Amino acid sequence: MPARTDNSVVINAPFELVWSMTNDVESWPQLFNEYSDAQVLEQNDERIRFRLSTHPDSEGRVWSWVSDRFPDRDSRTVRAVRVEKGPFEFMNLRWEYAEVDEGTKMRWQQEFDMKPEAHMDNAQMTAHLNNATQSNMAHIKKVVEEAARAQGGA
Repeated sequence: MPARTDNSVVINAPFELVWSMTNDVESWPQLFNEYSDAQVLEQNDERIRFRLSTHPDSEGRVWSWVSDRFPDRDSRTVRAVRVEKGPFEFMNLRWEYAEVDEGTKMRWQQEFDMKPEAHMDNAQMTAHLNNATQSNMAHIKKVVEEAARAQGGA
């Protein structure tokens, strides 16, 4: 049975700034704690294909994979799928953005299933992804709010 995560953060910044910063894939090493490199491989009006690489984990392993990202600014959503699945049978992501009184609420949902031979099972990966997502969201909140203050917007 597939696993899911669902996390959100409210960023004290206008939607336009949150959208533009969090959808600038090449800047993700500055936004995300875990990524050392983000490389756009292909891009058109509907899809961004990119490669992410992580900083080495506690055992010195660097993880890298290719994903497709489908941003839809009109609906304020992004859909993404892993192309190179690695330890996953599949990994699907959905990002949602909503304007709230305090700024912009950003929600990430991940649905996935681990391969039987993977280094983690679904429960372990769920815990890992929840921890990593909450850490990344806190860092993104800090960086985007600093940018908003610098622009005089928050």
